[in-house]
Amino acid sequence: MRFVTRLVFVHGSVGNAAATWSAQRALEERFECVFLTRGGYPPGPPLERIDFEQQADEVAAELRDGDHLVGHSYGGVVSLLAAARRPVVASLTVGERPCFGVARGRPAVEELLSRFEAFVASGPREYLEFFLPLVGSAITLPDRLPPALEQGARAAMAERPPDEAVIPFDELAAAPFPKLVISGAHSAAFDAVCDVLEQRLPAQRAVVPGAGHSLPRAPAYNSALVAFVEGSS
Repeated sequence: MRFVTRLVFVHGSVGNAAATWSAQRALEERFECVFLTRGGYPPGPPLERIDFEQQADEVAAELRDGDHLVGHSYGGVVSLLAAARRPVVASLTVGERPCFGVARGRPAVEELLSRFEAFVASGPREYLEFFLPLVGSAITLPDRLPPALEQGARAAMAERPPDEAVIPFDELAAAPFPKLVISGAHSAAFDAVCDVLEQRLPAQRAVVPGAGHSLPRAPAYNSALVAFVEGSS
């Protein structure tokens, strides 16, 4: 079967492409799906430093004319920058990207950032025990972290803080492709960022509750994404 619509997925922190987008493998029946694994995450080698600017260049280099770019969390920050660098995409979807710098001054954002600033992780387990509940994840950690999860945690610890990202709103607003912002109705801080992006991109908005920050696992995520992509094609 020859697919005419290509979806390119960019994962967030801790989980790699396989872990983040497992529920989206079902979309391969109707689209060509490309699940990119960002540098530093398994099965690739660990990195001491991960920067959203460099990874935006890497994602931009992977894009083809007419792609539908889909980014989650930190991968959403990377995707915003990549789409501005190479605006050949047919659409851009970003879910709860942590570019909190665009919503500074909002009480929920300031409170979340203050908790990050006060926390220093001694290792991957301590980081996960802090980070996962903070973003609404109910995952129970096993006694011994699987190697992929341990590397994912170390990769998240190596990432440049996403609130430092300068989002090129003017370039993105001028780009002709439609944009979709997805939120999960679980965090006032993430909602505040989504509100800003919805207004300034400007973008359509979808709310998919039920999975906390792990939006791709939410029951309504795939249907919201498919409706947007097919409406943009």
